[in-house]
Amino acid sequence: MSSGSHNYLHQFDLKYGCNPHQKPASIHSLKGQGLPFEVQNGKPGYINILDALNAWQLVKELDQVLDLPAAASFKHVSPAGAAVSVPLDDELADVYGCKNLSLSPLATAYVRARGADPLSSFGDFIALSRKVDLSTANIIRRTVSDGIIAPGYESDALNIIKEKKKGEYVILKADPEYTAPEIEYREVNGVVFSQLRNTLKINQNSLFERIVTKNKEIPAKSLRDLIIASITLKYTQSNSVGYAIDGQMIGIGAGQQSRVDCTKLAGRKAETWYLRQHPEVLKLPFLENTANLERTNARILFVEGGMTDHEHQT
Repeated sequence: MSSGSHNYLHQFDLKYGCNPHQKPASIHSLKGQGLPFEVQNGKPGYINILDALNAWQLVKELDQVLDLPAAASFKHVSPAGAAVSVPLDDELADVYGCKNLSLSPLATAYVRARGADPLSSFGDFIALSRKVDLSTANIIRRTVSDGIIAPGYESDALNIIKEKKKGEYVILKADPEYTAPEIEYREVNGVVFSQLRNTLKINQNSLFERIVTKNKEIPAKSLRDLIIASITLKYTQSNSVGYAIDGQMIGIGAGQQSRVDCTKLAGRKAETWYLRQHPEVLKLPFLENTANLERTNARILFVEGGMTDHEHQT
């Protein structure tokens, strides 16, 4: 890293900006601050870094609040999926293409985050809240993704991940001790905005202390899922609506001009997630050597166009 102007402490040149023609592009840390990550492999682009920084904050916060390994699948500055480590049953493991695999807790979290909306997660940026182990690296090896950010990597896991994209896969090591400044800035058309960073703590005591329904009892699993949904939506592009169940997001509608459209988008994704577990979907015949990606795409295509109304409702 090289020294920047008097306004900056560190500068890092990027592959390109939002689009390939937007060069040069770089990131800078504010004076008195270092960068919150190290580049271990590859050369990230502008969107890669935006995804990485937002996704890392999301999984770090989930892990801190719930004390569970957390994962996020980010695409174009909003999460496509997010989850904590909750064991998979056989049916969902089949849906996610990992029925016969032995998964570590961290790998389970990423399988859930990635598997909820695999079409949106295609080419994602991965964020993991804990050191990447071999089990998780073997899952990542099979997926199409642009890069990863995590607080560390086991040596064998790092070697496996480095092989992706002919050795150009973006690998970032997050600094878990980094604390962002209280004030954040954004520049639009030559105008600089500043505001207090969104430091709202989302946990059981702060957000769900006052329950407005007649039934005041919220099961622990439901409370966990409400926390997951609330933290996930904190890192989406507003407006946003999300559905969570069983330790993971199953539908996220982000960045739409209308909240109604957000609700429809999230609901459609959640419906597709449920229907991928339908018996008629799970018994679709495949050749033995059919790759998991092709199986997933075929099942989703069947859900969206091959099922009868009766099958949808049962």
